[in-house]
Amino acid sequence: MHDDSRLDPAALTAFKAEFRGELVEPGHARYDAARAVWNARIDRRPALIARCTGVADVVAAVRFARARGLLVAVRGGGHDVAGNAVCDRGLVLDMSGMKGVRVDPARRTVYAQAGLNWNELDRETQAFGLATTGGQCSKTGVVGVALGGGLGWLMRQHGLTIDNILSVDLVTADGQAITASADERPELFWGLRGGGGNFGVVTGLELRLHPVERLVVGVFMHPAERFADALRAFQVSAAGEPDEMCSVFLCTEMPNMPTVPAEMRGVLGVIIVATYNGPLAAAEQAFAPLRRFGPPTSEMVREVPYTTLQSMFDGGPAAVYGYRQCMRSEFFGELSDAAIAAVEDQLRRVPSAMCGFELLHLGGAIARVSEDATAFPRRDAPYFGLFQSTWKDLADSERHLAWTAGAWQALRPFALGGTYPNYIDDEPPERIAEAFGAAKYRRLVDLKRTHDPDNFFRMNKNIRP
Repeated sequence: MHDDSRLDPAALTAFKAEFRGELVEPGHARYDAARAVWNARIDRRPALIARCTGVADVVAAVRFARARGLLVAVRGGGHDVAGNAVCDRGLVLDMSGMKGVRVDPARRTVYAQAGLNWNELDRETQAFGLATTGGQCSKTGVVGVALGGGLGWLMRQHGLTIDNILSVDLVTADGQAITASADERPELFWGLRGGGGNFGVVTGLELRLHPVERLVVGVFMHPAERFADALRAFQVSAAGEPDEMCSVFLCTEMPNMPTVPAEMRGVLGVIIVATYNGPLAAAEQAFAPLRRFGPPTSEMVREVPYTTLQSMFDGGPAAVYGYRQCMRSEFFGELSDAAIAAVEDQLRRVPSAMCGFELLHLGGAIARVSEDATAFPRRDAPYFGLFQSTWKDLADSERHLAWTAGAWQALRPFALGGTYPNYIDDEPPERIAEAFGAAKYRRLVDLKRTHDPDNFFRMNKNIRP
């Protein structure tokens, strides 16, 4: 147990003298807001929150925490489902004030500091008609999404976020500011792309950009009783998708919108979202299999700015603070009839309408990157799927947690093995090794022993040295 009594007044005074940002202690007017994270299931009370303004602040805070044996959590967007952005009785390095961003349109690159969320980065890159693969919710942090892999609407055409990282700036466990890239510390660069925050505090990234301005979005809705047939139709469509197209299958609470029939609003239903980076006519052709099935009870196909697409889910529990969340996930091949029946059976048991199932189609550019090129696991997997529970009332926690774990166990026999590291919730340590697979995990352990042998950075998807 780490003891916050180590934050004696003299030590804090000395730290404040070299720290330019704001230090938030218990009792501060902004303390509760500063310690809150997206997943309201997480309620931790750090001894100190250090709101960094630049690399020098990060270096000072790491050295301060190290000298006093304090547990350290690193907060970017605060969106990690496991709540690793905040810790009890330790030091939170809050990067959210580090919003520096510089676009180089000639080189098609962007340098992004660690406090940026995707909506902030996208706003700057879109000024030049450029973008890179980002999260499917624009309020998530750029660095957190990127280090775990980075699934997003452009992934089948332009790869994962990590496939677009050119360099990483970080502060190591001994308080040194270094850079990793293909030419400089290449093994560390390998591990950072998928291995998360295990090797240091990332202060900035350089990312490759691509011409992206407007995309065509298709949204196709069906009642829950069509679930099994809709999922089969989705997989048939996915098998023929061009790289410019990305699609996701959701069984979730239907929105309260005029285009949704009144009897479907607020209850479980099927939503298929497809995007296409190209002309409307080509998108119409690519979406044709999805439009033929059913036909959809409600549909929308229109061209939108990239930033509109990125913010599509920002108004719901996927982005909004204050909801309790739980996730369990796996990589999958094509789901068989037996697997679809298993999912459908679990969806009949949901404790509330805000629980559901999501299946993302992968492949394309993701699968064309060598499996050994980055630490990200299972590039050959055609699908990534998860069960997610969302609820408000603490009293409802037990049944939501139990349903999520039970639904996941029911579907695991049909999985390929492994999962997307960013979606690992509060799960046993062996789940981390399982997620990466034996060979990659051994390589990550070797890197951890080199760069953080004492496991100073352990509030993450932890790789134990």
